[in-house]
Amino acid sequence: MLLLRYALTLIAVLGSGTPLWSDTVSAQNGSDTFFSGSVVSEAIDTRGDTFLSARSAVARGVSQGDLHIAGMDVSVQADTAEDLYAFGGTVLIRSAVAQDLTAGGFSVRTESSSETSGNARIFGNSVTIEGKVEGALLIAARDVILNAPIEGDARILAKTISFGPNAVVDGTLTYSTRERLSVPERVAPTERVVFERAVDRDVWKEWSEMRKDMPVLPTFASLLSAFVISLLFFVVLGTLMLTFMPKRLEKMRHSIATAPGQTMLLGIIGLSILFGMVPITGLTLVGLPFVPIALLGILVTWTLGYALGAYSVAMRIWTGFGGDQNPGNIARVLVFAAAIAFVALLNFIPFVGWVANYTLVLLGIGAMTHAVFQYLIGNPGQAFDIDMKPIDD
Repeated sequence: MLLLRYALTLIAVLGSGTPLWSDTVSAQNGSDTFFSGSVVSEAIDTRGDTFLSARSAVARGVSQGDLHIAGMDVSVQADTAEDLYAFGGTVLIRSAVAQDLTAGGFSVRTESSSETSGNARIFGNSVTIEGKVEGALLIAARDVILNAPIEGDARILAKTISFGPNAVVDGTLTYSTRERLSVPERVAPTERVVFERAVDRDVWKEWSEMRKDMPVLPTFASLLSAFVISLLFFVVLGTLMLTFMPKRLEKMRHSIATAPGQTMLLGIIGLSILFGMVPITGLTLVGLPFVPIALLGILVTWTLGYALGAYSVAMRIWTGFGGDQNPGNIARVLVFAAAIAFVALLNFIPFVGWVANYTLVLLGIGAMTHAVFQYLIGNPGQAFDIDMKPIDD
């Protein structure tokens, strides 16, 4: 599933015609528009939904659909025709939102130029509301400053709550703090103010209300489905390779088993050649159309290398524990599937999973590079050492 996600992202980027090495990458997928980079400041004018992600993200202009923006420093100056989702370390909202606003961060602030026509749901450490909200307002934070008119109901869960001179709640103001506050009459009359003493479980209750309209982490069912789909993909890939090229596959596996260190070194060389092809291909206008082909080649080679590395290591362990040196294809596929499943579980261990996956990729690509070098030299049946000198049988 991870590889599929990489592939979809790659296709979207290639379709935009924007070089991957530029700071800001933009992509179009149907009516959706994507922007990413380390520092992005975009004047957007998009018809559908817009997604912007960067360390420092600034959005200006107009989004005719939903606007999703995330980063460490987020500034939203773009009017949104539908919903706005903004998340970051510091979030500053200065624009109009035609429907609902959902925002979260360490520090979140809506300025007086901001106006939300629907409901606003905001959480963070420090939240300041200066922009008008025509719908209902929901806040969960440590410190809250309310200094704007709220036409609907307002529900605030916080440690401290302050009211500015422009704070007015036309609906019911429900607030939860440790102790009761003195709410000014100009904010809301006493009959429309409800105090609920805050306890720890209230935090989770408010969070559950907000997360209904927020992107959430994958469920266990979705993670299991992704795992099963990925496993089936590699099982099918392994079956095809064992069916159509069994002898070549065994030769590459043998090269990994006999010289794993040298094979990894060849993998680094092969991977460097592949990545180096991208800027070299794009240096001229003639070669620019072939950049997508080079990138697709990297993706395909990475996938095949990963599969070959996992298969080779699994078969080495299989024979090391007394397994048949030449098992049938069914046994080989089962060993390969067990290896893929085990490596997938290693991904849950920080750093270890990454090292294991990258090692398998280098082993597989190294064996493929070794086979290509043999073919280019012109004697596919002759084995070579790391210095490309023939090895006598």
